[in-house]
Amino acid sequence: MRNRRVAEILSAIADDNRGDHVTLPARLCAECLSTLPVSGVGVALMTADGPTGVVLAVTDRRARQVEDLQFALGEGPCVEASASGRPVLEPDLVAAGPARWPQFGAAVLDAGVHAIFAFPLWAGAVHVGVLDLYRDTPGHLTILELADAAAFAEAATIVVLHLQERDEHQDVNSGLARPIESQAEVHQATGMISIQLDINLAEALLRLRAHAYATGRTVAAVAADVVSRRVRFDDGEPGTTTQQEQP
Repeated sequence: MRNRRVAEILSAIADDNRGDHVTLPARLCAECLSTLPVSGVGVALMTADGPTGVVLAVTDRRARQVEDLQFALGEGPCVEASASGRPVLEPDLVAAGPARWPQFGAAVLDAGVHAIFAFPLWAGAVHVGVLDLYRDTPGHLTILELADAAAFAEAATIVVLHLQERDEHQDVNSGLARPIESQAEVHQATGMISIQLDINLAEALLRLRAHAYATGRTVAAVAADVVSRRVRFDDGEPGTTTQQEQP
């Protein structure tokens, strides 16, 4: 179940104590790199309005170079995925890259990249960015690997909205959507989860969002259950909580 996988990814990066919530995009990219058979990962903030964006995180210098090339040239899988709203999968840039993207195709091959897979990030009807995966050898991703990549794209979407909720990246991209949950109740639930799990507020909010995705509910609904003490969080398996009815 993809919602469960998304929750596992979010819990994994929330459990990483290398930094605060500002480093979440980099942690997500690193987790993706260690999970999938790719050579580099990047997340960029974009809208469907044009081929410009802001690089949020990359795993290495070459990934940054490829992201910057797409924005500078106005073409590439990231730009195409952003415009179409659909994943763009190019497993062999030698065979198809220069014909599909005349300038970018040649430049990216010079950088040593031979396959690219771009996944748009959606928040409801609003497009907020793209997750790009790079390989230094040609080859397809398997069906299971594509499903996992899609789960990482969903997790990246949540991270982007999480950062905006924390007021760290506001106004970077006018297409970012503000959450519509009851903010007071969400904040109260976040504080309660923070105490229950002995974690900071940023990680507690991420856990709340992860549980909502894993159970197919809204963040507001889960927050209401936490506040009313119908749901408690513990340190179980990633992405899970123990739900206990309180007297």
